Amino acid sequence: MARIRKGDTVTVLSGKDRGKAGKVLRVWPEEGRALVERINLVRHFERRSQQHPSGGIVEREGALAISKLAPICPTCRGPSRAGWLVSPDGGKQRICRRCKGILG
Repeated sequence: MARIRKGDTVTVLSGKDRGKAGKVLRVWPEEGRALVERINLVRHFERRSQQHPSGGIVEREGALAISKLAPICPTCRGPSRAGWLVSPDGGKQRICRRCKGILG
């Protein structure tokens, strides 16, 4: 199980967007990268096509390193380190290391 998953609300720990929060749209665990909504916006130059007849410059999200992201705990409302709680039947849940709340 990964520390960051699709749908999590995360905060950025370092870089130009430090302190901003957003929802994870996609995760590439093998590359160690994630796409976060409205974070790390980059300019992409669209070529003319049938879908984009005028072409032009489009801003979209760029991937961030997972090590720069921390999940936001819904209980203590801050960035948290993810830990694991293993139940006797073998199931695992992510928990906040600070308040022991479940991270969803």
